[in-house]
Order: sequence, then structure tokens, then C-alpha cells
Amino acid sequence: MNELFEDEYFRVLVRYYGKSLILEDPSDFHPTLSFYFFDALAHIEHTLSTYAINYQAPKNIMYQEYMRWRLDEAKKDDHPLFPGFVNWLKANHPERFKKLPMVWRGVYDNDNPASYRSFRIVLDPESKRPIPASFFADAVDEFFSREFFNSIYTEGSLGKLFEEYKSSVSA
Repeated sequence: MNELFEDEYFRVLVRYYGKSLILEDPSDFHPTLSFYFFDALAHIEHTLSTYAINYQAPKNIMYQEYMRWRLDEAKKDDHPLFPGFVNWLKANHPERFKKLPMVWRGVYDNDNPASYRSFRIVLDPESKRPIPASFFADAVDEFFSREFFNSIYTEGSLGKLFEEYKSSVSA
């Protein structure tokens, strides 16, 4: 087990596992933002796990099955609006867009090549180099910041902006 702690990706994974929502009330998060919050965390964990732990490990195989389920969930309720919402923020509220977690800005911005591929985060599809571990450490910190949590509640700033966007596309 000590060898694992020498792996920089595993150390970030341990840091991620140390995070908690104990001071939050996820049931009050905006439903769509909550889905994409947990979706991003799942992709972060899966990508870190594939870098730190053998791709064919049962944990990774089990996670891939879970991620397949999330593909269907992304088609339900208001979830399909989220990618458009990110691009709407970029065009109409650029200062708020810049405050989004970098994973969301990368994956959902139409002008960015980043994406989820085979459930892993890929920043540059042309590159064969692994994403630096520091990217994941920063991504985890962004998603667990007080400012971000406050924004994704239904009455939070991002929750209200999502509702504004939803009204604008359904009008």
C-alpha cells in the first residue's frame, strides 16, 4: 500500500476522499446543478482511478457501469439544458462563467476541445500525455469551495442564473 502513496494521482485521490459534504444540504442544491456537480466528481474520481489504479481493477469496472447509468440520467428533466447554460453564461455573464469550476468550463464550453471520453476527463484529444495531478487537485478544491457550494443551492447565484436561462430557452 505504501507504493500507492508514492503515486501523485493516488495522493490526489486520497485528498478527494477526504472531502465532505457534512456542512452542506445536498437536498437543497439546484436539481440540475446537483446532477452535474456529482457527475463532474464522478468523472474526476474515475479519471484519477484509471491513472492511479489498474484500469481493469474491479473498482474501475464497477465505476464504468455506474457512469453508463449517468448517460441516461443526463437526458432527463432539465439536465439536457446544462451544456447550453454554460455557453449562455459565457456569452451573457462572462465574469460568472470564469468562476465556474474549470472542469465545467472545459467540458461544456463549445469552444474548448476538452470532453469526457470513455468516462475520463480529456483536456486535449490530440495529446497522449496524462493530465497533471495538480489539475485534479485544483479541480477538487474548486468543487469543494465555500463560494461554489453557496452558488449551487436553488437560491444560490448559479441556481438563479440557471432558472433565468431555462426561462429564456422555453419562452
